[in-house]
Amino acid sequence: MDKILFIVPPHIKFDDFINPFYNARIVQKKYGNYGSVLTDMPLGVMAISSYLKKNTIVETVLIDFNIVLNKLEGFEFNSFRDFFYTFLSSPKWADYAPSIIGISALFTPSYRNVLDIAQCCRDIFPDAVITAGGSVPTNMHEEIFRESSCFNALCYGEGERPMLYLIQAGDKLRHFEENSSWITRRKVESGQSFQHDFIETLDEIPFYDYDICEIDEYGLNPAITAYAGVDEKRQNFHVMTSRGCPNRCCFCASHTVHGRKMRYYSIDRIREDFIRLRDRYGAKTLVFQDDHFMANKQRAFEIIDIVKELQITAVFQNGLALYALDRKMLEALKSAGVNQLLLSVESGSDRVLKEIMHKPLNLSIVKRVADDCRDLEIYTNVNILIGLPGETKKDIEDARSFLKTISANWFLIFCANPLVGSEMYDICKKKNYLKENYIGSDYKKAVVETEDFTSEYIQEMAYILNLELNFVENSDFRLGDYKMALKGFENAIRAKNDHAVAYYYAAKCYEKLGSLGKAQQYMNTARIAAEKPFWRKYVDMFNIPV
Repeated sequence: MDKILFIVPPHIKFDDFINPFYNARIVQKKYGNYGSVLTDMPLGVMAISSYLKKNTIVETVLIDFNIVLNKLEGFEFNSFRDFFYTFLSSPKWADYAPSIIGISALFTPSYRNVLDIAQCCRDIFPDAVITAGGSVPTNMHEEIFRESSCFNALCYGEGERPMLYLIQAGDKLRHFEENSSWITRRKVESGQSFQHDFIETLDEIPFYDYDICEIDEYGLNPAITAYAGVDEKRQNFHVMTSRGCPNRCCFCASHTVHGRKMRYYSIDRIREDFIRLRDRYGAKTLVFQDDHFMANKQRAFEIIDIVKELQITAVFQNGLALYALDRKMLEALKSAGVNQLLLSVESGSDRVLKEIMHKPLNLSIVKRVADDCRDLEIYTNVNILIGLPGETKKDIEDARSFLKTISANWFLIFCANPLVGSEMYDICKKKNYLKENYIGSDYKKAVVETEDFTSEYIQEMAYILNLELNFVENSDFRLGDYKMALKGFENAIRAKNDHAVAYYYAAKCYEKLGSLGKAQQYMNTARIAAEKPFWRKYVDMFNIPV
């Protein structure tokens, strides 16, 4: 019987964990401050595990290093590799002695961690077959094989069928070379192409193997704890009701793993899974991870009705297509207890949306959705990317002017860094727009430079827009909803405890709410923080009187 060890690497670079960037969320621990580590349940691994257990005899276990890092009160290692080696060398894993190791990586910040984990596994488990899957191996196989000799093969796209056929194979190394869904060094060097092996009817995948996870620990996910409508932080479960996305947004690479054709779980199956999550695991919140939940609006209504019927909170972490969020849909979401939405606007420039992003969105829809959400008391976060190839400084200023007219509660401003496999990445590589350190970059550090802007300009503008839209021009504060505005400002203070601008506007909220003592305390803290050169620059820029 094969024994599989699934490993999820940290979704963060070592340097960003040890020395968080100035505009990054910071987690305060007992023995130091560290970069925030996101902990989404690894749905791909969970689906593969349940599919294998249904179709063959196999044992599976999971190490999610994001959970491991979140549980630490300090970090005493000089590198992630030292940390991985020490952790994997423990008697627990030596006794398990995996025959197959599968490393699952979705995003490029984990790229170096994938290589380091593979090296540690090759040293510690020399007889194991080492594989990797997800977006990073699918799209970066050439880089991986160029830098590492530790992998036997990499999975191309979704992994349920490739992993099953691997386990059933008598000669696994030969199978890698014969099966077109596995990428090997020899195939890459000979220029062979690879093929997805999708499960067309998703109901063939059994109920996901949630038992493989340390379920309670995923409640620590900063992406969830920031949601105003989620009260039960430790009883949230990630779910996915579909795969695929037909849209062709230039910055997205999801299609390289899941394809563009929509595939669905049946409504009966979804109801059955949600009931099991509620009754067996005590689920209070379902975190939807569909790439395109609104592809079929009638189906979306049916799923929302199930959520409402079961009295479970729904969070749509990937955002919902705005063109589908008409008043009827928003009212249905509200009636099902959805109190917060992520609006994936991406740009406040019509030209950028249409000509560069290829995103099917009209800005008039953005204003209407934001206004309807405010009317229905649905808290809205707005996603914005700046710094795409082809975008100009004028486009960014146009976006800046438009976004100040939107009545959203909060804006999430990111630097547009290309995912390998996306159209944006191909353009940046072709035109030599990427800085040397682009591999592993996240959306906080700009790495794209064009004829129109430098990466430093994009980096600075992203932070200026954050301060302007979320503090100086905060719509809750402007409209007199001081309690709601205060929630955002306090959240910023928890993420960055010397945030002079946040302290100032929080003090103004307390003043408006009649808490004069708290207002004075926060204003004093704002003045002290504003003495730092970093904050003095922005305080002066926006004429903040501290």
